Amino acid sequence: MSMPSRPLSRRAALPRRQAIAYAAAALAPVLCAMLLGTWAVLPNLGWYATLHRPSFRPPGWLDGPVWALLHLLMAWAFFRVLRRPDWMPDRPAAIRAFLVQIGLDVLWPFAFFAARSPKLGFAAILALLVAVVVCGRRFGQVERVAGWCLVPYGFWIGFAALLNLSIAIRN
Repeated sequence: MSMPSRPLSRRAALPRRQAIAYAAAALAPVLCAMLLGTWAVLPNLGWYATLHRPSFRPPGWLDGPVWALLHLLMAWAFFRVLRRPDWMPDRPAAIRAFLVQIGLDVLWPFAFFAARSPKLGFAAILALLVAVVVCGRRFGQVERVAGWCLVPYGFWIGFAALLNLSIAIRN
């Protein structure tokens, strides 16, 4: 009796075509959110520069890399949930929670930047923070790693909410 040439995994690998489809399905909403958010923010950076902002705000050059990393983690987490079997009872709720969260992720830059309203932005980011917590919990019910992938995003949104509130108070 010979040993297999490579170790057996606990779970059978997805067929390549299915893995690519899930990866595309996970990336599509995240890329759309990034593009729409950028579209709302860039024309309004001049306005943002005129606002009274707190001293604890991070440097502007940090925003792009941090948001890119967080969006990448979101896509990875969503992929991990999508690849789980359809029959898992918590999977549909996790998918719905993610779609609500990504929608609110798009809403915030429009509320804050495009509408030029820190107060409206604060309301949107509070809703987003709740959605991230719910989504992270739902993801964790389906796949533990997917839930943990949203933790850095939750902390960043919490910090952004504090920054947003400070700006709303000062302006």
